[in-house]
Amino acid sequence: MTKNLVEELQWRGMIHDIMPGTEEQLQKEMTPAYIGFDPTSDSLHIGSLVPIILLVHIEKAGHKPIALVGGATGMIGDPSGKSDERNLLNEEALAHNVAGIKRTLARFLNFDNGADNSPILVNNYDWMKDFSFIEFARDVGKRITVNYMMAKDSVKKRISGESGGGMSFTEFTYQLIQGYDFYHLHKTHNCLLQMGGSDQWGNITTGTELVRRMNVGKEAKAYAATCPLITKADGSKFGKSEGGNVWLDADKTSVYKFYQFWLNTSDEDAEKYIKIFTFLDKETIDALIVEHKEAPHQRALQKKLAEEVITFVHSKEELDKAIAASNILFGKSTSDDLKSLDEQTFLDVFDGVPQAEVSQSDVSEGLTMIDALAGKTGFLKSNGDARRALKENAISVNKEKVKEDFVITTKDLIADKYVLLQRGKKSYFLLKIA
Repeated sequence: MTKNLVEELQWRGMIHDIMPGTEEQLQKEMTPAYIGFDPTSDSLHIGSLVPIILLVHIEKAGHKPIALVGGATGMIGDPSGKSDERNLLNEEALAHNVAGIKRTLARFLNFDNGADNSPILVNNYDWMKDFSFIEFARDVGKRITVNYMMAKDSVKKRISGESGGGMSFTEFTYQLIQGYDFYHLHKTHNCLLQMGGSDQWGNITTGTELVRRMNVGKEAKAYAATCPLITKADGSKFGKSEGGNVWLDADKTSVYKFYQFWLNTSDEDAEKYIKIFTFLDKETIDALIVEHKEAPHQRALQKKLAEEVITFVHSKEELDKAIAASNILFGKSTSDDLKSLDEQTFLDVFDGVPQAEVSQSDVSEGLTMIDALAGKTGFLKSNGDARRALKENAISVNKEKVKEDFVITTKDLIADKYVLLQRGKKSYFLLKIA
């Protein structure tokens, strides 16, 4: 093997629980290992970035990653960490979500690279769809006792009433179906390891148990490892912003907002996240931490974290665009820089900036600066205020200083519908052409 996978994940803080013998197995031979993804949406948010990165580490260490999309388990809903029964998705919505997750995963793992340890993408609906209830009860249900299933934390909390109003038989069977996935992958792909978040430990160990019990008379090896659930230093949930989930698809979370999320990480979190969310080596990360502590105001950790994650999730080109967009607010920029932004990024950069609408005819005929600043917009309190600000050379249109004789026309439009006004360094106002 090219490197010790467990050792690599441990220094990064990515091992929570690990079954005895796992490290020895990974050191001995190329080992297929799988992680499951729940199709509750047609995309993945940054909470799913950790399992994706785990799969990449598995491949980099010379092992064979298997990404499983839960087309079957998604019909039931994982009770782990949930206080209430999940609303069930219909087959059409589920198929749409599965397709979306497959597309997302294919951005990070090359499923057709031809190598011996080439990643595999599977959907558990493919082997569960023809499984009759009677067959499942006989072949799988017989192997695991109710006592064993009841001992799992995710089950105990729900049944005891600690979190929610009990548990349906549907959700109770989830761990058996997930366990059968491990058995099926063990049988068809010689998969010996399942990984996931620490809240999955109960489901994963049920899988290792099922592999052993369904291989009667054979020596069946099965291993488990989990990573910690990522949290913020202040205890709040990781992966949320004011607008909700932070997604890996740019049409759900723009690259600019994605970049800002990582850039605004606290010092304490950045020191932890740069080990988890990047592939930088230990020597590089240790040097960055020292550099950051010597001059925390330079935010070296946050900048490098954002740079690495954006490049991994999107591309170097998208990173450059996000940095350019950030510099528009905090650095020197020109009208051409503004016009180079797509509409969504432009709106993200100036999110929350007050705005007013003016008509297309106003701009076509030429909008005077007094009307743009006061008469038709209310950006400044009066025409007199507008004239004083213009005389003081305090007004910019699209980041370029203007005088009272300047007239706004269609050639000044950004994305064909916006003009950015500015008084001084920090007071912005948007004109939207309706």
